[in-house]
Formats: sequence, structure tokens, C-alpha cells
Amino acid sequence: MAGSQLWTAALTTVLAALIFQANGGSFSLRRVRHAKVLGFDWKNCGSPEAPAVLKTLTLSPDPIKIPGSLTAAASGSTLVELIAPLSLNVTLEKEVAGFWVKVPCLEELGSCHYKDACDLLNQLIPPGQDCPEPLHTYGLPCRCPFKAGSYSLPQSEFYLPYMDLPYWLTNGNYRVQGNLGGGGKGLACLKLSLSIHSD
Repeated sequence: MAGSQLWTAALTTVLAALIFQANGGSFSLRRVRHAKVLGFDWKNCGSPEAPAVLKTLTLSPDPIKIPGSLTAAASGSTLVELIAPLSLNVTLEKEVAGFWVKVPCLEELGSCHYKDACDLLNQLIPPGQDCPEPLHTYGLPCRCPFKAGSYSLPQSEFYLPYMDLPYWLTNGNYRVQGNLGGGGKGLACLKLSLSIHSD
């Protein structure tokens, strides 16, 4: 049960940081009354020898409405224990006039390098605090270390509340790539694509 928990936590972290401003940044925000996330897709992008992989991920409905309910399920595995420090390189691109344009790193959001993803998880869920539901119910870890093995999050429902979006995260098509590394080696790579429509 070790691999899918990592990716569940990693996905939660990336999506929270990029879309739901989990780090509470101080940059200009705009209140969103309604938003839709459309055409969410994902794929592994690491080498065939990458020790950590996401095996399955399903999100519904499509479009995902915010505020609203989201149903998610995921599974994955890691052949090695994932321990701090775990570097995370995130590349965020937005489609502009048919071209993909890299979004720069703005106050720790966008195309950024994070020295330690474990530290990000600790900021989101401080040590000593229970993992959020449904991770807690299923005994899934939400912070480092992640033991080698397989992980699985059964189909679970989440509520997505009203949110504030960074001024640059406007309507459009986006691509995100996250590369996880440790000990000088690439451990995992994940690509996400989605469209955001908000008012």
C-alpha cells in the first residue's frame, strides 16, 4: 500500500498548491463564484526504471464543479522508501494563441523548484496532526517517509469549497509536469492536463 499513498499525497499537494492556494500566498487573488475543471488527464512521464509510479487515477464528474463534490480513486507503488529530502520540479504551462507558454514561479506557485516535497507536506499537514479524510480512514500516510510498497485509495468523495484564484490562473488550458527526485536520482514523473473555466 506504499506507492499509491505517495502519489495521492503528491497529487493532493500539487493540485492544492496550484489550484487551491494551499500555501496561502500573498499574491493578488480574485474571488471565484463558480469554476469548472474540464478534461482532466494524466500520465506517467518517468523512465521505465522509475521506482515510483501512479497506476490508476479517476476523477468524476467531468466537468468538476467548484464549489461541488468530487469523486476520486487512485493507486500506485514505489519500489524504494521515499524519505526527505525529495526535490520536486514543477513546470506549469498555459496555452496562449495555440502556443504553450511557461508560467514563471510567482511566490512559490507556477513553474517552481521545491527543495523538499516532504517539507511542503509538513506545511500542509503539520506533524502530529491526523491525516485528512479519507486518507485517515484508509490508513494512508500523508507525510514522509513513504515506505516501499503499493498504495490504494478506494473511490472517495471530497467537497471542493469556494476559492480564490491567483490573478494569472485565468480561464484556459493548462499542462503541469512534476518531477520527483531524491539521492541524485529521478524517482517519479507525472504529467497533468486540464482546462479551467471560471466566473
